[in-house]
Amino acid sequence: MPTLADSLVEAARVTPHRVLLVDGDIRLDCESLYQQAKVLAQALLSRMPAGGAVSFMLPNWYEAAVVYLAATMAGIAVNPILPSLRDRELSFILDDVDSGMIFIPREFRQHDYLAMLERVTGQMDSPPEIVVLRGEHGDHTAFTTLLEHESHANLPTLDSAAVRMILYTSGTTGRPKGVLHSHDSIHALIGQLRDHWLIEPGDRFLVPSPIAHIGGSIYAFECPLLLGTTAVLMDRWDADAAVSLMVSQRCTHMAGATPFLEGLLAAAERTGTRLPDLKVFICGGASVSPSLIRRATAYFDHAVVTRVYGSTEVPVTTVGSPTDPERAADTDGRPGIATVKLVAHAAAPEGSGEMYARGPQMLVGYRNPEDDRDAFDDEGYFRTGDLAQWVDDDYLVVTGRAKDIIIRSGENIAPKEIEDILTGHPDIREIAIVGLPDARTGERACAVIVPTVSCRPDVESIRDFLADYGVAKYKAPEQVVITESLPKNDAGKVLKHQIRAELAKAE
Repeated sequence: MPTLADSLVEAARVTPHRVLLVDGDIRLDCESLYQQAKVLAQALLSRMPAGGAVSFMLPNWYEAAVVYLAATMAGIAVNPILPSLRDRELSFILDDVDSGMIFIPREFRQHDYLAMLERVTGQMDSPPEIVVLRGEHGDHTAFTTLLEHESHANLPTLDSAAVRMILYTSGTTGRPKGVLHSHDSIHALIGQLRDHWLIEPGDRFLVPSPIAHIGGSIYAFECPLLLGTTAVLMDRWDADAAVSLMVSQRCTHMAGATPFLEGLLAAAERTGTRLPDLKVFICGGASVSPSLIRRATAYFDHAVVTRVYGSTEVPVTTVGSPTDPERAADTDGRPGIATVKLVAHAAAPEGSGEMYARGPQMLVGYRNPEDDRDAFDDEGYFRTGDLAQWVDDDYLVVTGRAKDIIIRSGENIAPKEIEDILTGHPDIREIAIVGLPDARTGERACAVIVPTVSCRPDVESIRDFLADYGVAKYKAPEQVVITESLPKNDAGKVLKHQIRAELAKAE
């Protein structure tokens, strides 16, 4: 099977001036990306062998695409790292992946990345070479210097089954795990997007999601070469700026978690535009309320707005319902190329089960083989740890994490089910429901709420609201905590472990 490197070579030959990425005033075309990536690939191979790994800890900058493609051409696995991580997480990842080089900004969002890397690598036995972008590099290597490398060495022949990307999970329940993807697994994923998300050559993706996540990386690096699209990069999320970019760049697609859709919809309403070029908005990565999907669908002129489900391990397990708007709000859609089965689980409410998935887009395995042991069943299905139920034997609704289930007086409560309903409460802007220890009932449900400006909801008003929806009384939260914001990761996923820890300290 052809690799991404093969696609870059072909694109540079056939459509050399086609723009692949837009980064502010920079327009990176096929020929420019090929030439820069080729030089950098040769520079990488002069410093490390094929089969190794290089890391980048970069914002959504065009240079990340050069690094990504260069590593691919060199037969070196690329390890994207979130810029929001700090010393402890970074130290673990660099050591675990045995990175030979790391690309960083000199400074971004007032954080000194060079100082952090010097601290981290100073404690490593085999530290990676530090390469600095867009700023003073001190005693380390400047990115521009590598692009001046002179070599005519032949690049290796690539194996499409080989590992080409290593992404680390967030590690919210333990140490991060390195997820391995090959050329083949990513190509299968991109083919699925083409077939289900109404993507055509010439379409343009707005990419505000971090390129160090599986989502951001495929929209920025893979789709432009494999599907003929253009990626418009944003390195800082600003909803008003996003609307302006979508209008000026005529963006047809965007994918992101709930906060991105909420912000985009509110900014579009303020501006008075219905984003006429937008064809598809894919919403996933966090709890997505049906009411938000309906509001966005009603407002945008031509866009399909749909929920999806996936993970770093099995990206885009469901493809949403882009051709079935009636299902787009209330379900996470049909499985695409993945096969899904629901397995009985003690925490699963009646009619639900833990979701197991397998497919050509799934991970090759984990960086540490011991992590594989409990991750798969005997048939090779990946145990997602998420609970779900079938609707009409065809659509999936994810009801929550197995470990997120609240068991109160012997009754199982799925927080996501209640969160989805309560996001329609007029006094609630954001909500997360967590289980807290309770001497009487085992656990109690606590609703942590970011209120709207109108008033502050309480237990009674929430109970009445749920009753009007016909929700069983036992599912209503018995505690409410008002807060200014919910802690989230860069993909917009609410960090419930942090919420639980803060509430436990307050008791």
